[in-house]
Amino acid sequence: MNRPCEYRQQEKSLVGGTRFAAGSLLRLTVGPSRTQRSDQCPLRGTVPPMSSGAPDYGLIDRVGLGRSVFFPRPDATQPPDGATDFEIPVGNGITVAARMYKTDPGAPTFMHFHGNGEVVADHDGIALMYREMGLNLVVVDFRGYGVGRGVPTFAALVGDARPAAAEFHARLDAARIVGPRIVMGRSLGAHPALEIAARCSERFCGLVIESGAASLRRLVAVPDVGEQAHTLVTTHEEKIRGIRLPTLLLHGEYDEIGAA
Repeated sequence: MNRPCEYRQQEKSLVGGTRFAAGSLLRLTVGPSRTQRSDQCPLRGTVPPMSSGAPDYGLIDRVGLGRSVFFPRPDATQPPDGATDFEIPVGNGITVAARMYKTDPGAPTFMHFHGNGEVVADHDGIALMYREMGLNLVVVDFRGYGVGRGVPTFAALVGDARPAAAEFHARLDAARIVGPRIVMGRSLGAHPALEIAARCSERFCGLVIESGAASLRRLVAVPDVGEQAHTLVTTHEEKIRGIRLPTLLLHGEYDEIGAA
């Protein structure tokens, strides 16, 4: 766990770190003009087919490990001025919640998946920093978080990423938000962000992973899982190696929860 005094210091530097991250990635993906349309992102190459098959993330739920990584909490906080809430259908009548903070239709937009103990309303403050930088932000919840329905599972965490990306693009297109689009995941949210970067990256210009808990090696290192765990780790890591989007990785020096 982060030491309190160090955590406060990291919190104070969050504004600078966010600005550095956004500026660095935007220079990397769209250049200094920031006026590139989302459908004009340079071709990043085709993700090669996976030789060992798709990862079976449901294994984590079947052996009871998924319950330990989710901390859902209800939250019906109304959006602040300038923000709008919407629901994302992810199948079988289940929806997850999302909040859009719109600043400039021609500016870049970050699609952000949060950590395992957060909800969209927790980002009302940090959204002000995005606004100061002239950026748009969309934050997406997991199943069972905020006003979302359903029960969070690891398989759903990853599987819901693609319908979430489709709804994200549809909402931005309807609002005529045409700037570059960047997918971002924090902590547990790294997994849906990686899924989008690997499987449906066509309209995205970059990927940001902040304090990412992307490795599955520690999570599945339990007795009686054996070969299935090895297969899951192998296919998961192969998927990550296939990502072709420009990527920025951020990780705190003293982060002992989501160790780098």
